Amino acid sequence: MLNDLLPKLQQALETKSFEGSLKFDCGADGVIVLADGTATNIDRETDCNLKMSQDNVMKLLTGKLNPMTAVMMGKIKISGNPAVAMKLADLLKA
Repeated sequence: MLNDLLPKLQQALETKSFEGSLKFDCGADGVIVLADGTATNIDRETDCNLKMSQDNVMKLLTGKLNPMTAVMMGKIKISGNPAVAMKLADLLKA
C-alpha cells in the first residue's frame, strides 16, 4: 500500500522543492522517506520522523486527515525537527 504512494510523491517532488528530509514510519508496514528530491521506501536517518499507521499515511496524503488534529489525537507522533513536517503541506497542495 505504501509503495502505491511513491509515484505520486515523486511527481510532486519533481515540480516542488522540499527542503530537509522526512520519514513516514509505519513500523512493520514500512517507511516512505522524502529526501534529496526523491521519495523512496529505503529506510534512513531523517530530519523529522512521523510515526503513524499505514492507513493514516494514506488519509494524510489524500487530504482526508487533518495533520494538526491527527497530532493532537495521537494518530501522528512527531520526532526530530517539526518545521520539516510543516513543509509537507506545501508539497501536497494541488
